[in-house]
Amino acid sequence: MDETLIFELADRVVFILVEPSHPGNIGSAARALKTMGWKHLRLIAPRWPDCNSQAVLSHPDALAYASGATDVLAQAQVLPDWASALSDITLAIGLADRPRGFAPPQLDCAQACQQAMQEVILGPPHRVAFVFGTERIGLTSEQLERCQRLAQIDANPAYSSLNLAQAVQVVAYEARRASGLLGTIRLNQVQTTYASQDEIEQFLVHFRDACIAVEFIDPEHPKKLFERLRRLLARTRLEREEVQLLRGLCKQMILKTQQKR
Repeated sequence: MDETLIFELADRVVFILVEPSHPGNIGSAARALKTMGWKHLRLIAPRWPDCNSQAVLSHPDALAYASGATDVLAQAQVLPDWASALSDITLAIGLADRPRGFAPPQLDCAQACQQAMQEVILGPPHRVAFVFGTERIGLTSEQLERCQRLAQIDANPAYSSLNLAQAVQVVAYEARRASGLLGTIRLNQVQTTYASQDEIEQFLVHFRDACIAVEFIDPEHPKKLFERLRRLLARTRLEREEVQLLRGLCKQMILKTQQKR
């Protein structure tokens, strides 16, 4: 295993826990990351007193379960919402135990990790996130719609429930293995630049405004248009320049309708 390559890739790989409720799981997740060479952990609104502060990271259970990975725990980010946690992410991979209605394309865990490593090898600004839901229900369908890929850990179908930290460990391991498969590919070799989550969200707002302007949708009853559009965008993976082109089109649509009034 090329530890130098993993060290360079580690800055572009993020593990996100959505509303975790057990400090011990947070500590165990930090330990799982460090054992596999990863280091970036983000928490979205942990369900714990003072959740908008770093208090949960210093909980005795979190520190105890982190064991020798207290450095990963100490630099973990506690963020208030989904948008702030994924704003700089170009590829978000949500973990789920079964397909959902308007969910993005589904892969097994190994395939998802291979795609993730192929993304980060492109170099900055590309950054991937593995997103894990709550201990009780996992990720909701609405949250999965914000991801570009859905990953499933192959497990006993009669009892597929993994502890949150166990799931993080499996994905961290598969991501490490996938980085080893990159071989001699050079960092920053390819010039493709995918749009970030923040850029995609800004485009969707702009597109909605354009659709309303040309009376393509009723803003009070948009039906499933944007859920379907999210799924389309997850499949196609827009590049940054393509987003700029589409926003230019939206701008002209809005401008032309204003001129006719």
